Amino acid sequence: MRSYFEYQHLVTFADTNLVGNVYFANHVAWQGACRERFLATNAPNVLARLSGDLVLVTVSCSCEYFAELYAFDVVSVRMSLRSMDFNRVAMDFAYFRLNSGPAQLVARGEQMIACMVRRDGDLVSVEVPEELARALDAYSATSKLR
Repeated sequence: MRSYFEYQHLVTFADTNLVGNVYFANHVAWQGACRERFLATNAPNVLARLSGDLVLVTVSCSCEYFAELYAFDVVSVRMSLRSMDFNRVAMDFAYFRLNSGPAQLVARGEQMIACMVRRDGDLVSVEVPEELARALDAYSATSKLR
């Protein structure tokens, strides 16, 4: 089993800027799309709870760029678990161009989220929900469940 969750995206003109390359902020948007598809595929009950009391707060997010992407490039966004501690989850993202030949690493990012619940108008830290913890663990190079 591979140790990452993959979201593939076809770059369109809407993703590019006036110069013709992908606008830098779209990489971060693709992190969000990858994370949401991961939840829909691997933790649907957690996804359902997001319309209730559960909140996944993005604490930090970054991206380092190595090569440009252009319209009609196919990019593979690969998310893996770096660490998990009580209510915090750190994820790594690797972006690969898949057009032809070997996949080319074009960017790398990371993101940290905190699991919280709404209580009496406040946000309170809670442990990572079990379903989410198990789903994430499957995409860790150091999985405890394998």
